[in-house]
Amino acid sequence: MIEFLAAHAPGMLTWLILPAMLFAIGIYGMLTRRNMVGILISAELALNAAAMNFVIFNRFITPGRVDGQIMTIFIIATAAAEVVVGIAIIVMLLKYSKSTDVTRINRMQK
Repeated sequence: MIEFLAAHAPGMLTWLILPAMLFAIGIYGMLTRRNMVGILISAELALNAAAMNFVIFNRFITPGRVDGQIMTIFIIATAAAEVVVGIAIIVMLLKYSKSTDVTRINRMQK
């Protein structure tokens, strides 16, 4: 059974299809959403796809090293900082315009 699983293990190209699809969905969401929360979630999806690419390339190119995992930790930390800033912007947008519609941001000028 183990020999069968080892012989039919998915290759690198198979694994790279998932992050490519997730990145495409994230970019599509960022370009088509008007709600700021949806845009933030789409950006997180694109960042997670990039992190998956680091882990996949590390696994297949240099399996003995942890460079891909370290880069993924930095991406997760950057994504956490992005969420904090994004939520602060959303709170200020809600405070002044009572909506999270990004087309209303230019109306916030005093």
